[in-house]
Amino acid sequence: MVEIALNKDKPMRYRCCAGFWHAVAGALMVLVGLFMWFNPEISLIALALYFGAALIIIGAGYVSSSLEADNGWWTFVGVLDILIGIVLVSNMGITAATLPIVFAVWCLAVGAAQIVSAYKLGRRDLPWGWSMALGVLGVVFGFIIIEYPLIGTIAISTLMGLYMVVYGIFEIGEYMYFKRMQKL
Repeated sequence: MVEIALNKDKPMRYRCCAGFWHAVAGALMVLVGLFMWFNPEISLIALALYFGAALIIIGAGYVSSSLEADNGWWTFVGVLDILIGIVLVSNMGITAATLPIVFAVWCLAVGAAQIVSAYKLGRRDLPWGWSMALGVLGVVFGFIIIEYPLIGTIAISTLMGLYMVVYGIFEIGEYMYFKRMQKL
């Protein structure tokens, strides 16, 4: 539990906003993103397999964190990640043709959930900048993919790799920030 004194007379206790799974999710996203950057010739099928497996693990972490923090948006993102991960891993042929749209929908949904979470954090007078930046980045990236679905495997892997690296860095930064708050 983290205690923050919003009012000097009455400290408020709440469960930490970014648990260990945020750091794990961030590290996985950075690794997958870097792999995509340095291997642009990767096929969409392999990309779907790696990304699907990462989403299943990340989704399980979000669901676990949501139960601890009582956050319905994290539950939504976790279930969405697990379902999209299962679709990506189990339907390789279909996935290769539709991967850009699947990525776009995922980025839009997760981005919107992050924006709502940032708003909720801001209403509690908690730091919300990381979540807002990540949400806006996801929504913008989702619209870029929808606008240009035929940009090709290299562009998708490069842009998705960039988004995943930035997403991972934000997740790790958020975890470290709240970890530091616990020590205060």
